[in-house]
Amino acid sequence: MNLRHDPSRWGFPPPNQPSEWPPSHLPGAGPGLPGWLEERLFDQRIVMLRGQLTGETATGIAAALLTLDSAGPDPVHLHVASPGGDLSAALSVIDVIDALTAPVHAVVTSEAGGAVLAVLAAADKRAAYRHARFKLAEPRAGGVTGTADEVAAAAGQHLRELEEAVLRLAEVTGKPRSRIEDDLSSGRSLSAAEALEYGLIDEVVTPKKNGPR
Repeated sequence: MNLRHDPSRWGFPPPNQPSEWPPSHLPGAGPGLPGWLEERLFDQRIVMLRGQLTGETATGIAAALLTLDSAGPDPVHLHVASPGGDLSAALSVIDVIDALTAPVHAVVTSEAGGAVLAVLAAADKRAAYRHARFKLAEPRAGGVTGTADEVAAAAGQHLRELEEAVLRLAEVTGKPRSRIEDDLSSGRSLSAAEALEYGLIDEVVTPKKNGPR
């Protein structure tokens, strides 16, 4: 993957205590969950990253992380089920994770890909369920309109953000930067076991053995 791409390629609140968030507006729990479930997850210091990561969802996730961090030093659990999303949004979540006092423990529950892999790499601990899937795919820039200079400037910004994501993945996996770039360009897919071997995660969650009845 050559980071010096032609720009035309892309075409372009202070934290509160958890109990103070209304159950139907808890940030970071993701769309489509009933209020009581959002509240229960938040009480257990669980933040959901679900679906495509956008600027809006990144804002909610960041708010949840900051709120839980202000509530105490216990680990915050980030549950990931996202095929990817906007790279700028991912970096905004990474900035918050880097600034937290509480450790972030991430677990991939179904899938993780694209820009979301950089968010995963920012966590202090990383795990995945056995049937989770990973997609090493080069994050794309959002559509940009404007003059040729504006499009070129946006493409340059994306390249800088992409390089930061590559370096983050190279650091956490121990793989050479060139290997990360090649795998992102080819869209390599990994199982949970392969992601463990690759270095994207630290462990695969195994089933608990049934005890004696």
